[in-house]
Amino acid sequence: MHQIAGNIGRTTIKSVNHILDLFTLTYKIIKLIFQRPEAGRVFVRRITLDQIYFTCVQALPIIIPIALIVGSTLIIQFAKISAQYDLGKTAVLIMVRELGPVITAFLVILRSATAVTIEVGYMTVLHEIEALEMAGLDPMWVVCLPRLVGITSAVFCLFIVFDLVSIVGGYGLVWLTTHIPLGDFLGQIGKAIKAADIFAGILKAICFGIIITVTSLIHGFKIKQGVTVIPAATSRAAIESIIFCLISNIIISAVFYI
Repeated sequence: MHQIAGNIGRTTIKSVNHILDLFTLTYKIIKLIFQRPEAGRVFVRRITLDQIYFTCVQALPIIIPIALIVGSTLIIQFAKISAQYDLGKTAVLIMVRELGPVITAFLVILRSATAVTIEVGYMTVLHEIEALEMAGLDPMWVVCLPRLVGITSAVFCLFIVFDLVSIVGGYGLVWLTTHIPLGDFLGQIGKAIKAADIFAGILKAICFGIIITVTSLIHGFKIKQGVTVIPAATSRAAIESIIFCLISNIIISAVFYI
């Protein structure tokens, strides 16, 4: 019994310390946004743009087909079970408020979170972080801040792309392949979207981007043993990012819609 209690206590303390580390790193990175680096501004800007290109632009061939599939499937199913005047409201409720942010976050986690953890893990193991410090560059500026800004901006843009493609593109596919009388579907969507949906989407994009970035970075920085532990750290970072994003999604939805 004492051994079980001890294991539970150690696990709890370890989890609390890990969460505190996440909040500490988040605070340090966000504080840098309001400062100007003494050197390396061009380098930081280039890394930020590269991160946006990798996370957002290169993800479009993946997220657009998924958005079309999800949007058309949901529109067909809900058109069968709901009245015509409810379809626009249902699409906003399911796709814009919940499915869009969650699916987009999952795709970003699978592509960018794992990549960031692996990259930072190798930089830590191969002492590239120390080399940056010896060159007079702060790793918080050249490693952490560009990825936070890049991934958060990319998540927000992908939110918009997913919502538009899933609703408009999904309606187009349904209109081409079926004879479901959808009526003025886009007008229904416009009436159903409220200001709370826009603010909630922006807040979810910011929170998801911060969660994904900070979780990936901290797992990469904690790799000390060697390259063999990088896969395990990458898996933990992805799982934690998914859990934290789901929790934050529930909290934000509860605040705005309950």
